[in-house]
Amino acid sequence: MRDVFVRLGTDFLSTIVFLVVYLATDSVVLATSVAIAGAVGQVIYAHARGHSLGFMTWASLALVIVLGSATLLTHDPRFVLAKPAIAHFAIGAIMLRRGWMLRYMPQRVTDTIPEYVTAAGFAWAALMFALGAGTILVAMTGDLALWTIYVSVVAVGAKILAFVVQYVIFRVVVTSRIRAARA
Repeated sequence: MRDVFVRLGTDFLSTIVFLVVYLATDSVVLATSVAIAGAVGQVIYAHARGHSLGFMTWASLALVIVLGSATLLTHDPRFVLAKPAIAHFAIGAIMLRRGWMLRYMPQRVTDTIPEYVTAAGFAWAALMFALGAGTILVAMTGDLALWTIYVSVVAVGAKILAFVVQYVIFRVVVTSRIRAARA
């Protein structure tokens, strides 16, 4: 589980850096510049350490550079604000693959309720698409305060809530099916 959070943190590092620098300085130009430099530095560091760089790393870097450059050239923050939405859409598309969650579940869960795991995978995909659409809508306003709240509270909170709901449902259903099988 820790590896998943580390990978997500790594994938969204430029967004986190942008958010922190913007909140500290109230400067879109500075926050965007630092986010671009951070993303480039992150890739250089990973490459120097011999880590394999997957498609998402390169795609994230390209998005940061392209959208960040558009923001710097136009002084319009909406470009860089849309970056998390593109990541959500890409992750959602990957999650549309049937059964993608099965390999992340404990054996007990995959043996007992594989149909629930498959359905949950599609629910996660829908959540990613909804969060991506929400991010685009909020980014279109150009309101950085609203975007900050949406990305840091709403999007993160929705994922945590979905995880908790999924955990509770899986736990209840697995327990009830095991008890029924014993009876």
